[in-house]
Amino acid sequence: MATRSIIILSISLVFLFLVLPISGQYAPTWDSLDKRPLPEWYDDAKLGIFIHWGVFSVPSFRSEWFWWDWQGDKDQDTVEFMTKNYPPGFTYADFAKQFTAEFFNALEWAQLFQNAGAKYIVFVSKHHEGFTNWPSKYSWTWNSQDLGPNRDIVGELADAIKNHTNLHFGLYHSLFEWFHPLYLQDKKNNFTTQDFVNGKTLPELYELINTYKPDIIWSDGDWEAPFQYWKSPDFLAWLYNSSPVKDTVVTNDRWGQSVMCQHGGFYTCSDRYNPGHLIKHKWENAMTIDRQSWGYRRNANFQDILSIEELLEQLISTVSCNGNMLMNVGPTSYGEITPIYQERLQQMGSWLKVNGEAIYGTRPWTYQNDTVTSKIWYTQNKKSNPAVVYAIALSWPDSYQLELGAPAATVNTQVTLVGYKGPAFYWKPRSPTGITVFLPAINYNDLPCKWAWAFKLTYINN
Repeated sequence: MATRSIIILSISLVFLFLVLPISGQYAPTWDSLDKRPLPEWYDDAKLGIFIHWGVFSVPSFRSEWFWWDWQGDKDQDTVEFMTKNYPPGFTYADFAKQFTAEFFNALEWAQLFQNAGAKYIVFVSKHHEGFTNWPSKYSWTWNSQDLGPNRDIVGELADAIKNHTNLHFGLYHSLFEWFHPLYLQDKKNNFTTQDFVNGKTLPELYELINTYKPDIIWSDGDWEAPFQYWKSPDFLAWLYNSSPVKDTVVTNDRWGQSVMCQHGGFYTCSDRYNPGHLIKHKWENAMTIDRQSWGYRRNANFQDILSIEELLEQLISTVSCNGNMLMNVGPTSYGEITPIYQERLQQMGSWLKVNGEAIYGTRPWTYQNDTVTSKIWYTQNKKSNPAVVYAIALSWPDSYQLELGAPAATVNTQVTLVGYKGPAFYWKPRSPTGITVFLPAINYNDLPCKWAWAFKLTYINN
């Protein structure tokens, strides 16, 4: 990078961002920004796909933090990996030439994600390594157009998602970069200077939004500096008041120290966050199919991959407790989503094709777990007529009897199995509350799905 030219451009941009008008309904304060209603499409969506793809997909060793593990933290395994497999003088930038993406087909990805039952995607436009997956004016050739694929990856995927599916398009963006000289200088100055923010972070965010118009901005890389350094409230006020996506855009909570799980459109609180109980503020469980990494790993074992049963338990429990699940895949450097990821996505899609009514558009019920039988999660749909409560069982009931302690039944209560074509099930009251549902001896081939069954309850008092 040409440090001198970066600094000169940064100085010119300082004035630009200082004079940008911030006017409208939302002021650049957390008190005001937190009053913005969350666009309803996001609360209805429930499932999104996270895609971590970048130069780190070339070494595909350990995780997407490979560069930091190698030359920042100097992890022993990573250092030995480089010593054994690459010549002296090899740099991280040399990996970018091998980020070829020759099999990347945005339309195939888009169709796969739609078939998985997802309603939105969040694509990593730039991770902490600083490499941008679009031809950013502020990347100085460290981008996918000038190196590696020689393609506007963000642009291709945005077009495929927006014009060929009904999914919402979202972008992940890292506020900081591990080794950028301007960031390191600001850090050395205890973040009393903002050359990196004015010359890199904010220009990239404005460029992404004005060019690709994403419905989600998923921020990250915020934890080392306060939100005042990042100018987060100023940016969000512009995003909510004046941006081309001001009415539809959704944001997360990673905008500076002490902001996470306190402010933002939806909370993430931590990676793989799933509290297992009701959180009143909308939240998201950003999690990985690979237990250990967000980026593709060549040395991943089968045991490292979550089973469909585990993924469904994550999805169902998340939705029951007022969350969305953002399920991550890591493509290879050549642009393939490997078969094990494809299988999990297809399995998720096949389950949602049957049971989607118990997930999409639902809201948390009076209870999240059943009070008698474990591993049963509840959702509800108040908009249906009559109102519906879904009891989603992660395992098929023993002895063909479903014991539910939470529902307060009435004489009109009906219980059916979502996707099953047979009649409603006979039930009787339990004491002191709840019902026992008697299930017919259904042939395995007649079950509507292979995993997790949604029982539909109507005309209950609670």
